[in-house]
Amino acid sequence: MNASEVLKGFAMKQVYGYLDKDPDTNIPKLLDMLEKYDKSGEALTSQAEGIRRALADPDNNWSKLVKSLWTDIDAGQRKKLVETAVINGTLIGTPVTMKMQDKYQCNIPWAILMDPTSACNLHCTGCWAAEYGNKLNLTFEQLDDEIRQGKELGTYVYIYSGGEPLVRKADLIRLCEKHSDCAFLAFTNGTLIDDDFADEMLRVKNFVPAISIEGFEEATDFRRGNGTYQKVIEAMQRLKARNLLFGISCCYTSKNVEVIGSEEYFDSMISMGAKFAWLFTYMPIGAAAVPELIATAEQRKFMYDQIHKFRKTKPIFTMDFWNDGDAVGGCIAGGRGYCHINANGDMEPCAFIHYSDSNIKEKSLIECYQSPLFMAYRRNQPFNENMLRPCPVLDNPGRLTQMVDESGAHSTDLQSPERACDYCNRCVPAAEKWAPVADELWNSLPSKKGTQYTGKMAKKS
Repeated sequence: MNASEVLKGFAMKQVYGYLDKDPDTNIPKLLDMLEKYDKSGEALTSQAEGIRRALADPDNNWSKLVKSLWTDIDAGQRKKLVETAVINGTLIGTPVTMKMQDKYQCNIPWAILMDPTSACNLHCTGCWAAEYGNKLNLTFEQLDDEIRQGKELGTYVYIYSGGEPLVRKADLIRLCEKHSDCAFLAFTNGTLIDDDFADEMLRVKNFVPAISIEGFEEATDFRRGNGTYQKVIEAMQRLKARNLLFGISCCYTSKNVEVIGSEEYFDSMISMGAKFAWLFTYMPIGAAAVPELIATAEQRKFMYDQIHKFRKTKPIFTMDFWNDGDAVGGCIAGGRGYCHINANGDMEPCAFIHYSDSNIKEKSLIECYQSPLFMAYRRNQPFNENMLRPCPVLDNPGRLTQMVDESGAHSTDLQSPERACDYCNRCVPAAEKWAPVADELWNSLPSKKGTQYTGKMAKKS
C-alpha cells in the first residue's frame, strides 16, 4: 500500500472503532455523516435511508442480522474481517484494481478462487473433483505467490475450493498468518472442521468457511455418504460455540430445489448459526454429467422468488450465483469480479468453466488476465441484455464455444476432456425454456434500466 492507502485504512479503522463501541447509537450517526457528505444528494442518501429504516425496526430481518454480528460473532474476528474484506478488499482494493484495469486494459478481479488440492475425503455424486483424487496440488509457495501478486493489483479476498481445501488445513492457516491483511473463505464439506482447527480459526480470525450442505440428513447423506450430515452439524456447533462466522453453500438441482428453497431449511440453517448462504445451480460438466439434474425454468424461478422473499424476512445474507445477475451487471467471471485457478495451476474464467489458455506456473497473474480467453470475456460481457440470463453456458449456450474457439483455449478436465460445444449443447434445452421466464422477470424489474446500464459500463470499462 502507498501512503494515501495507509492513511485511508487508518481513518476507516478509527471509524470502525467508533462504530464498534456502541453500534445501536453510532450506526445512525455514521449514516447521518455519509448523507451530509453525499455530493450527489441521491446515491448514498437513498441507501442510508433504507438502512436506517431497517435498523430502526427491531423486528426487521436486516436489523436482526446486523445486531447478531455483535452478539454472535467474536469481537476480534469481526474487527479483522472488517479490516481485511471491507477496508482492504473494497475501500482500498477496489480503487487500485480500477487503476490497474486502466493501466493494463484487462479485467482485475475483486476475489480469486483457488484450488489448493484436487484431493477430497468424500466422493460426492455429481462432483467432478471426486474423480481426480490426490493427483494435483498447488504448493504453499505457489499459493503464497499468487496472493502476493494479487495484493499488488488490489485483490485482498481469496476463496478456496477443490477438492476439499481443508485437506490442506495447515497450509491454509499459514497463509492466513502470512497474509493477515487478506480475508479468506473456503467452500468446504465441513467434515474436517475439528476442535483443533476451529481453535486455529479463532486464533487467526481471517478465515471463514462456507459449508456445503444440500438439504437435510437424507439428501445430504445420499449424495455425500452416510454420516456426513451429522458431521456437518457437529462442525457448525463447534463454530457457533466459538462465536466464529460461517455460512452455507447449497447446490440446487431438479431433485432438491423444493427443499433448498424451503422456509424450513433456511430456518434450520439460521438456527445453527449460519450468517450467509451461497446458492449455486447444477451445471452438467463432463462426460458423466446428468442433464436431468439441471433445474427446470419453473424451479429456477421458484428459487428466485424464494430468495427474494427471504431477503425481506430472514436474518441471513443470501447470494444466488446465477439469479443475482441483475445486481452485479451479468456474468462476473473472467476476472470481471472473480476467476478460478485449479489445482493444476490452470487459470479458468469460472469454477464452472473448465477451459484455459494460461497457467500460473508459466505466467504472472497479469499475463493470465491479459490472455486471449480472458480478453474475450472482457469484450463480450455482458453476454445478454437481460442480466437474469448472465451465463455464457447455461443461459447463452454457444457464447462460451465462440470464446474458447477464438482464443485457442483447451479443456482442463483431467478425466474426460470435452469440446466447449458439447458442454454448451447440454444446456440448450434449459436455456430455451428459461429465456421467456427470465425475460418476463427482467421486464418487471423497476430498476432494470439502471442495472442494464451498469452492465454495459462494466463491459466497456
